[in-house]
Amino acid sequence: MTFTQLEYIVAVDTYRHFADAAEKCFVTQPTLSMQIHKLENKLRTKIFDRSKQPVLPTTAGIEIIEQARKILAERNRLQEIIDAKKDIVNGELKVGVIPTLAPYLLPLFIPSLTKNYPHIRLTINELTTSQVIAYLREGKIDAGILATPLNENGIREDVLFYEEMVAYVSRKNTAFKKQYMLPNDIDPNKLWLLEEGHCFRSQIMNLCELRKATHEGSNFEYEAGSVETLRRMVEMNDGITILPELATLDMEARQKELLRNFKTPAPVREISIVTHRDFVKKRLIDILKKSILAALPAKIKSNTKAAMVPI
Repeated sequence: MTFTQLEYIVAVDTYRHFADAAEKCFVTQPTLSMQIHKLENKLRTKIFDRSKQPVLPTTAGIEIIEQARKILAERNRLQEIIDAKKDIVNGELKVGVIPTLAPYLLPLFIPSLTKNYPHIRLTINELTTSQVIAYLREGKIDAGILATPLNENGIREDVLFYEEMVAYVSRKNTAFKKQYMLPNDIDPNKLWLLEEGHCFRSQIMNLCELRKATHEGSNFEYEAGSVETLRRMVEMNDGITILPELATLDMEARQKELLRNFKTPAPVREISIVTHRDFVKKRLIDILKKSILAALPAKIKSNTKAAMVPI
């Protein structure tokens, strides 16, 4: 039994396809298949049911793969300890970030992180909350940055900051005349929302205490795929939406005129780094956290969880 064989069965379990797993492991499919076959012979147990598409682990294979992940994690942890003793900071960090956060947070800290730690290879994927959780469990990413709390078994949450939620109001909307907003000032029939699957959508629904009703008398209903689309729809039409605070930092003066803060205590969303309970690369995660916190505007650092909106 070798580490390489364990890496191969974990890869097949992750991608559920021998060819894809071989590509990710930078070997040919015959090489990968041969090594897995040797391991199965050694253990006298079939690890994968090759008759299924996608490939699935057998009942015994599920336990073997779970143990393989733990062994590989401990091996990586050992290397991390050795590197720390030698003051070596390198390696790859795979991070999933939710779409309502990625375009605004990443430009703040990535330039300094890559400059200060040139030997860290940072791979970022925009993922929904459910994808981040699934990818963490499958070992496809090392960490996620998203809205919490998740209350997911086996997922650790390390709070980074609290981000205020701000109203963005069309000049044609009656709420434009208000200096400060209350949730009940929002007409649900004029509220632009993200499409299903975004946690920020759920938070807006919870903030406004509504479940979006059908638009009576309306022949048009639209749900946006991004925060930027929401901004454009409000600017060009009558309506209102809710934006995360970071999305307002780069606005032009004419756009900032459409912003309305909620009355104190302003609603906020909690943003955290999340990892799987068996995660390694602790030192790299700590560097990521410090880089993010150092790059945040002072206003966001001062926010508190007093009016945190649940997901």
